[in-house]
Amino acid sequence: MPVTLAGICMTRLELLKIVIGRARANGFELRRWFTTRLALPWTNAADAIAALDQHRNYYALLFSHDFAMAFWKPGAEITFQVPAQSFQRRMPDGTIQTVTRKPFIRRSARKDAWRYHLREMALAEEPLRYIRRYLNVEDDLTDVPATTEESLSLKRARKARSAHDPAPPTTSRKSPRPLPEEPPAFLRRPYP
Repeated sequence: MPVTLAGICMTRLELLKIVIGRARANGFELRRWFTTRLALPWTNAADAIAALDQHRNYYALLFSHDFAMAFWKPGAEITFQVPAQSFQRRMPDGTIQTVTRKPFIRRSARKDAWRYHLREMALAEEPLRYIRRYLNVEDDLTDVPATTEESLSLKRARKARSAHDPAPPTTSRKSPRPLPEEPPAFLRRPYP
């Protein structure tokens, strides 16, 4: 089953391009890393990413501290999808019931988030599937490239959609709960 990101079919190579692009936007120097860590000659970024994909050197990239620090930028808020889960739980009346949680989007911001994510990625069965959650990619990863006809029709459909649909108006999001007007009661009481 092909990977989709906003309705576009992707291969592992295309996913690597997006992941590396995000890290490069945060300051990751692919050329320096590629020549020093892999000791391969540099021709251009496209060839370097293809070499990472072909020889499965992308594991070295994904677990590189330089890459992880750039991808999960310290202090930057990260949005990711938490999958649905079910588990057994003892209820207050003593019965054991199955609790099912829906998938949801989570946000986090920590200084050392990259260390946490490296540990979690090491425990994951497929590191690209783990990192994919932080790109909000929906389907499973595949090695099969999309046919040229499929990719051309997707590009045409996307281009036609963007040409006909006007940009949505930007509105400020209002907080669901109003902020309190007064200080809380525990701050107003006199202390002995």
